[in-house]
Amino acid sequence: MARCCLIVFFAALSSLFGVLNASPGDADPIYKACVEQCEKTGCVGSKCFQHCNFSSDKNPTDGPWFLQEPLYLRWKQWDCHSDCRYHCMLVREEEREKLGDRPVKYHGKWPFRRVYGIQEPVSVALSALNLAMQFHGWVSFFILVNYNLPLRPNRKTYYEYTGLWHIYAIISMNAWFWSAVFHSRDVDLTEKLDYSSGVALLGYSLLLAILRAFSVKDEAARVMVAAPLVAFVTTHILYLNFYQLDYGLNMKVCVAMGIAQFLLWAVWAGITQHPSRWKLWVVVIGGGIAMLLEMYDFPPFRGYVDAHALWHGTTIPLTYLWWSFIKDDSEFRTSALIKKAK
Repeated sequence: MARCCLIVFFAALSSLFGVLNASPGDADPIYKACVEQCEKTGCVGSKCFQHCNFSSDKNPTDGPWFLQEPLYLRWKQWDCHSDCRYHCMLVREEEREKLGDRPVKYHGKWPFRRVYGIQEPVSVALSALNLAMQFHGWVSFFILVNYNLPLRPNRKTYYEYTGLWHIYAIISMNAWFWSAVFHSRDVDLTEKLDYSSGVALLGYSLLLAILRAFSVKDEAARVMVAAPLVAFVTTHILYLNFYQLDYGLNMKVCVAMGIAQFLLWAVWAGITQHPSRWKLWVVVIGGGIAMLLEMYDFPPFRGYVDAHALWHGTTIPLTYLWWSFIKDDSEFRTSALIKKAK
């Protein structure tokens, strides 16, 4: 079982948390020659780019400083270098298609087609839907525990994990937000924010799995459990952002945390008598099966939908079921505590 989990998480997280720059496409001499020619002439075939009047260091080659591209264009990164890469890639892929060759990756990514300046529109849309689903789950959970379930005399909830799930919702929504941003515009800043948010979500999810599976309710015990894990995750994020963005190390860390929480929830679902444990099983097994999509890393269909985008799509119903389990758990624990108090 552990070996299967390793395969699943390795495949998924290798896509989520990093890609290598060297790819067959950008090593193609024809593609490289096209990019070099484009950066000199500002044109790919009959298509020319006005901003190729600027050098790669963003300094104008034939005008004063105030003629530099505005900031919003730099953010979109529709500069000479990226436009040359993109259009040379499209031209080269059209040539390869005519020869009957399969698409190849360029600079670690499949040849996606932009839509209104968005690099991977389907992944962006599905990341946004996941964000919306997390928000919906959080709001429904908030209404349930604060308005629909009985409260203690001090107006606090009976459910011992309420605050922890609120934090989880915020971290999850943050991760999906930066996932959408990263897929829309892949630059150094968005890459680091996406990686950091993903690591934070995995680390906190592992902490939640430990606290819930072992029924850690005492605040002092929670701090003792959380402190080393929070310190480790924080140190890892700082290392990635300020020392070295080590894709290999990051993948190993994420795989370890992912497998640990997967096994915790799976074992707990197997031994607990929780009335909604079947939902937990569906999420655990369904999530593992969905991640198998990442093992079939196929080129994007018509330049838009690849395996990673499909994986984003499968997490939407699983997120709904996950929050349904959380709400059922809050009802179950509240009912048990009220009966115990009587």
